[in-house]
Amino acid sequence: MTSSNEQPASGTLAGGVQGSGVPGGLPPGRSDLSFIPVVWLAFVMAWSAYGLVSAWWLVGNSGLPDTVFYFVLGALAFDIITILWGLYLLGLAFGRSAPFPRHFTFWQIAVIVFLLARQAYVLAVPEFVFSARSLAITAAEIGIGLFCIYLLRRDAGPAAVYARPAAQAPSVFVSIVAALLGIILGAVVGAVAGFGLGAVIAEVTDISCFGGGCGYFAVFIGLAGLVVGAIGGGILGVWLVHRRSRKATI
Repeated sequence: MTSSNEQPASGTLAGGVQGSGVPGGLPPGRSDLSFIPVVWLAFVMAWSAYGLVSAWWLVGNSGLPDTVFYFVLGALAFDIITILWGLYLLGLAFGRSAPFPRHFTFWQIAVIVFLLARQAYVLAVPEFVFSARSLAITAAEIGIGLFCIYLLRRDAGPAAVYARPAAQAPSVFVSIVAALLGIILGAVVGAVAGFGLGAVIAEVTDISCFGGGCGYFAVFIGLAGLVVGAIGGGILGVWLVHRRSRKATI
């Protein structure tokens, strides 16, 4: 016996799964594109960390015009917000929490608004030089962000992956505490390891210590290790607490 849509009479809707709203016949909790927003989130966080490392030294540069100085401060502040907010979103993603698509959309919209404001500021302030490459990169970032928002729209296949009830996932407070502890421990470990690595590299490559050059190099590598360790520790902390929660509910 078959139903009127020529599918076996098992209650399965044509082109999808019963009651799942998942197109293309993908079972609940599976989608070939569900990983893209999470990968993009991690990439943006890593790019923000790179921005912190590469531009932080400008804060102490007294020779910068005020328009450039405040631009750098604003960009660094937004990079920090992006990383911390992203850690929370990764916790939701790891827990397959239903709020993840909505919260990711809010985060991505905030990032796009910042990118547009930044580009408008650069074009309006005469101290900056127009760069077609920078404009193309910004356009690509916005395009990928809009694509991720489209993937996580309501009733879409990738969004259906994140269907775990929020009550089963660790609370926001627990996720934030785990992220902060991971950030602190990761920053300490990363800074120590980075400074040690920088000192070894400076010694092996015979970097000149004239004017404190070798010391500055070691500090720079230590700062890079601090940022990388903080992000890695935060991600690890959130992942561990959500992993333990998933085991507890099995």
